[in-house]
Amino acid sequence: MTDRTLMIIKPDAVSHNHVGEILKRVEENGFKIVELQMMKLTRAQAAEFYAIHKGKPFYGGLMDFMTSGPTIPLVLEKANAVALLREVVGATNPTVAEEGSIRKAFGTSVQRNAVHASDSPENAAIEVAFFFGNAAQN
Repeated sequence: MTDRTLMIIKPDAVSHNHVGEILKRVEENGFKIVELQMMKLTRAQAAEFYAIHKGKPFYGGLMDFMTSGPTIPLVLEKANAVALLREVVGATNPTVAEEGSIRKAFGTSVQRNAVHASDSPENAAIEVAFFFGNAAQN
């Protein structure tokens, strides 16, 4: 059985022309790209997507960063997609991320870490629906 998860290529990776290499790594790890779009998040969209972080010290900077340029949300499909994508992208902090991971290769800080990846199957379903509607669920 295949599962779906969401990944967002963040503005830092887009602006530094890392999109192709990130997509290549995802596909080389057996993920199928089901949906993909490039968009610039509005402040309202970013606030809704990251509502769980509202009130935290980094929230304002996160809003500024995620609305600073284009992002590329994509739906990926593979058995055990959420857990396996988390391995491919690596730890949130690129300085401690595993060698060969996307964040180790392209991230520069905890916030500017190149990509977002859903952290649970439940959140993956919510996040996929946020960007692509319920039709992208399966």
